[in-house]
Amino acid sequence: MLNLTVIGHINHFVRIIPNRVTLSGVSGTSIEKKVKIVPEEKYPFKIVGDRTVRKKYIRYKLEEATQSERIGYVLTVANLKKGKGRYFETIRLKTDSKIRPEISIRVYGNILDLPPGGKK
Repeated sequence: MLNLTVIGHINHFVRIIPNRVTLSGVSGTSIEKKVKIVPEEKYPFKIVGDRTVRKKYIRYKLEEATQSERIGYVLTVANLKKGKGRYFETIRLKTDSKIRPEISIRVYGNILDLPPGGKK
């Protein structure tokens, strides 16, 4: 058996807040979340496309952040699943960076049935 310890400084390429999206709620209601994507100053990049293959249960819209926010993007992700169930999808955004040409954002969905006699 060998124990290995690695010590070093980590340079982040991008800040994604939150780093994954959880869409949880009752079927038939609007369920959406916003994600901030902020390039680190040392590694500026632009998002130039979308490489997401599967979009069965989600819809998303990418916008550049407003002037009041730090330069970056805001990704709005919305649930499309109609009935009860769980799902997992990955949004893949193409960048103009040679260091990291793709950013992946995981999306978890947990859609519940409306309880009998319950209100939306």
